[in-house]
Amino acid sequence: MDVDSQTMADVIKRLRRAQGQVGGVIKMIEEGRDCADVITQLAAAARALDRAGFKIIATGLQQCAVEEKDGDGAAGANRAQLEKLFLSLA
Repeated sequence: MDVDSQTMADVIKRLRRAQGQVGGVIKMIEEGRDCADVITQLAAAARALDRAGFKIIATGLQQCAVEEKDGDGAAGANRAQLEKLFLSLA
């Protein structure tokens, strides 16, 4: 599955945001910050990671739909693989 460069740029942006949030969580723990604040930041990082994964999968599903329309026989196999990947994130 090939993902277009704009999608990858968006995914990388989300991953860098998550990377910064995880760094912030580590710093908060080291500083002894309130558990509620730490969990809030950790949840935000988890959402950013999930969104990056779902963005890749959504793009792949869109490509599979185009391949099926064009009569590509491999589209069904790609769709099954994407379904497994989606379930791993869900």
